[in-house]
This record gives sequence, structure tokens and C-alpha cells, in this order.
Amino acid sequence: MSEDRISLAKAVYRAYETRDRELIERLIGPEFTFHSPADAQGLDRAGYFERCWPNGGNLAEFEFVRLIEDGDDVVVTYEATRTDGSRFRNTEVLTFAGDEQVRAEVYFGWNL
Repeated sequence: MSEDRISLAKAVYRAYETRDRELIERLIGPEFTFHSPADAQGLDRAGYFERCWPNGGNLAEFEFVRLIEDGDDVVVTYEATRTDGSRFRNTEVLTFAGDEQVRAEVYFGWNL
């Protein structure tokens, strides 16, 4: 039985908070794609781990503002705290197939 999508989405952010590479490797499927304004052409799984995962070292905590499950998608708005204490807000759409995340769309928000 598959986990609910909101629990899976929360686990993705927990992996960033704890720098748990093993957890994020399990959560992200082999066909994963990542899209953001900075990566409009998209990144594959390898590109994501090369470009995005290292930036997680600058993140300390996520506070969820909204988590909306719609079929295989979860819309997540969060306020994140960086390790230097500064904060920002983003919204992401995470898509899952089974228990694996297969797509992320990131929409940059603003500094808090």
C-alpha cells in the first residue's frame, strides 16, 4: 500500500533538514525531473543531485504553510529558514508515482 502523498512530501523536506541523502535517494524515482525559473528546461535526477542537493546544506528548517493533495500531486507552500537565520517562502508542486517523487516544479517566492 502506498503512503499518502502528504506524508511523502513532508519526508522530502525532512531529508533536506537532516541532510539525509539516503532518504532522498529512496524518495526520488529514476525518472524524476526538476523544474524552476532557474531550470526552465528541467533537470533529470542526476542533474538535480548535482545542482540542487548541495544547496540544501544552507537550509535548516521548513515550516509548512499549506499542503494540498490533489491526486498524485501535492502543492506545498513553505517558509524555510536558512542556516544563517534568514528566511524565505516558496511554493512547489510535487508529483508522485507510487511511493516515489517523479517531478518537482518550484515557484520562487520572496525573502521574509
